[in-house]
Amino acid sequence: MPQPIQSTPADTTRQAGATASSARRSNARYQILGLLAVGTMINYLDRTVLGIAAPQLTKELGINAAMMGLLFSVFSWSYVASQIPGGLFLDRFGSKLTYFLSMSFWSLCTLAQGLVHGIAGLFVFRLGLGVSEAPCFPTNSRVVATWFPQSERAMATGTYTVGEYIGLAFFSPFLFMLMGAFGWRSLFYAVGGVGIVFGGIWWLLYREPRDHPSANQAELDYIEAGGGLTQRHKDTSAAAAPAKSGFEWRTIGRLLKHRQLTGICLGQFAGNSTLVFFLTWFPTYLATERHMGWLKIGFFAIMPFIAASIGVMFGGLFSDWLLRRGKSPNVARKLPIIAGLLLASTIILANYVQSNVAVIAILSVAFFAQGMAALGWTLVSDIAPEGLLGVTGGIFNFAANLAGIVTPLVVGFIVAATGSFVGALVFIGVIALIGALSYIFIVGDIKRIVLVD
Repeated sequence: MPQPIQSTPADTTRQAGATASSARRSNARYQILGLLAVGTMINYLDRTVLGIAAPQLTKELGINAAMMGLLFSVFSWSYVASQIPGGLFLDRFGSKLTYFLSMSFWSLCTLAQGLVHGIAGLFVFRLGLGVSEAPCFPTNSRVVATWFPQSERAMATGTYTVGEYIGLAFFSPFLFMLMGAFGWRSLFYAVGGVGIVFGGIWWLLYREPRDHPSANQAELDYIEAGGGLTQRHKDTSAAAAPAKSGFEWRTIGRLLKHRQLTGICLGQFAGNSTLVFFLTWFPTYLATERHMGWLKIGFFAIMPFIAASIGVMFGGLFSDWLLRRGKSPNVARKLPIIAGLLLASTIILANYVQSNVAVIAILSVAFFAQGMAALGWTLVSDIAPEGLLGVTGGIFNFAANLAGIVTPLVVGFIVAATGSFVGALVFIGVIALIGALSYIFIVGDIKRIVLVD
């Protein structure tokens, strides 16, 4: 009788790998993308809720336009200052722990803003909010670079970025009604509480690709073939030994010598200036410049954010489509951003029309265009040196979010000095044009930076 062939452990492993590779590819990466999208939505609700509360809050606390601009800006002081430390923390401790701690603390700071009775309390908790939110987008970028092949990264970046706008688009009417019924403090309690709950959900559900129970070998092979799975250290456990980042402070200067990074930093600053206006001063603009009531503000505020949501998705899908059609990364990544920044400058036209409908239409076009330009994080994934994605993302977010410091202050001082938003919209439009020129003349080739000693 023939003897059965005995399988060795190596044979079993090869057979399992072959079976997995030939199996239908799983889509666990989309579950992770869903977590990022919800987290980003909550992130922007937390940083933006002060703008929604501002018209009522300023009256109760006796805050003028210049001081309100300072309170809008102070978030970005600590947010910008914490970018590089946040990136270092991310590179050392990994995505799961970093995002959990970040969301938990920023949500507590949001909730605490509802308890304040003066400017000092708002100042302190806005600073805390900035520190806590700093690692969020570097973590988003790291997760996308780990979980997605290059050909899907613009789509993935656009999908989680759309969370910035979707939450504000669909929750703004509810938030304005909540404020009308229970006062401005209720906004901070509601949004902060939701963030705390979601922090726990993230901790329970997030895994790295090789540790995710729903990711089969076919999906892992697909991700790795496209340049993903770059994070070899398993950071899903808080008890895991942290990996050394190998960071030196001189690395920052070496990175900034490369035109790819300096150019996209300037371009993102420009795009963020338009975004920051909508996240901070937009409700006040509708209430004071356009003399709209609460319900009308809640209704009209939806339109630009829906337009921005469409712009983000369109920009990401268009970029990936160009890449799949054989266009170079220079064309596929830069074209939507340049077109978006040029179109965003049309916000200036809102100064020259009288109809509220026409104003909202112009602002919606400008915000749609800003959404198209929100692909900068995709370029970070494409150009960051191996092992320095967190630090590169920190530098990028540091420069980009200087807009969060400059724009609210400039708008606040212009409005305080002139009693009008006319000059403020001109400022936003000119900055958008400068951003487009940066991508045209400074960025150069989109390629991974190699640091040579």
